[in-house]
Amino acid sequence: MKSTTIRRWSLIHTGSSLICTMFLLLLALTGLPLIFHHEIDHLLGDAPQLRELPADTPRLDLQQLVKAAEAHRPGEVMQYFGWDADEPNGVMTIMARTAGTEPNSSHTFMLDARTGEAVAMPSANGGLMMVMLRLHVDMFAGLPGKLLLAFMGLLFVLAIVSGTVLYMPFMRRLKFASVRQDKSSRLRWLDLHNLIGVVTLSWALVVGVTGVISACADLIIAAWRNDSLSAMVAPYRDAPPLTSLAPASRLLEIAREAAPGMRPDFIAFPGTRFSSEHHYAVFLKGGSHLTSHLLTPVLIDARTLQVTAVGERPWYMDAMGMSQPLHFGDYGGLPMKLLWAALDVLTLIVLGSGLYLWIVRRRAGKPTREGRR
Repeated sequence: MKSTTIRRWSLIHTGSSLICTMFLLLLALTGLPLIFHHEIDHLLGDAPQLRELPADTPRLDLQQLVKAAEAHRPGEVMQYFGWDADEPNGVMTIMARTAGTEPNSSHTFMLDARTGEAVAMPSANGGLMMVMLRLHVDMFAGLPGKLLLAFMGLLFVLAIVSGTVLYMPFMRRLKFASVRQDKSSRLRWLDLHNLIGVVTLSWALVVGVTGVISACADLIIAAWRNDSLSAMVAPYRDAPPLTSLAPASRLLEIAREAAPGMRPDFIAFPGTRFSSEHHYAVFLKGGSHLTSHLLTPVLIDARTLQVTAVGERPWYMDAMGMSQPLHFGDYGGLPMKLLWAALDVLTLIVLGSGLYLWIVRRRAGKPTREGRR
């Protein structure tokens, strides 16, 4: 590789790395506990605990749960019901002052599907894991914070690609995994930085790309609303406002009939960003690990309970649905989480060593290429 080409790639690698390093250190540090958020919630006692009841205890229907939720938080309206495989007898409930209230201002709790009792979920309303999640997702800055982190993710991907290009000629001069113990501390750290970077290359690219996609979730959802959802609810554009909602009791049964073989993931009530002013939207998922993150919306008229549309999934919604669990290692249970955590720690070492090498090189006043000889 020509020296001018190496110099350009070195500038790209150094510049992109320096700009994004501090943000990536924050993301890697906050991402580590988020990998084990379920386990940490249980350890801290923040996980919802439902009462022990006989296994054959019947469940309330959805409208009874709506009434129980409204009694628990009077003056607020329903936004979402959701189901979690970790707690089959619980229904995650989200309420707010208005249906269109943005998510960070809503209140989340769990309803016991058998009794209607409300159970607090501290981790979803400002607990330690929520603080970690907000720092990781938007740094408490909303959409501007998400877009900034998306840009940092793109720089991270650029740093990975440029680092790989620079490492290729280096590999031809040394055996793979060689660390020159007889050289200076700076060169030993350079060898470790390069080695760990190559070992974590594929994982870092996956996490970087999925992180960028997840950071753009608000834009992706807005595109879905303006495209797919807008087309599905077009006949209701001039419909008068609803004065009352039909009972929610049969929503799941109606949705399953419209999309056989699928399971409920969540229900968006009228007026929320995943539905319209005139519809319940029941989002269904498949039964496999892969399809369990691919959601199909069934729109149900909130006055007549007639199915008005079964939405096709646009590719960008599928990309978002698959990216978010992959980003945190949620596909393969505890073994995959442990692998993700180990790779996260190695990435912290790469980031820290890269910053150390830049500082040492600046202090020594040596050319950028010298450390690669």
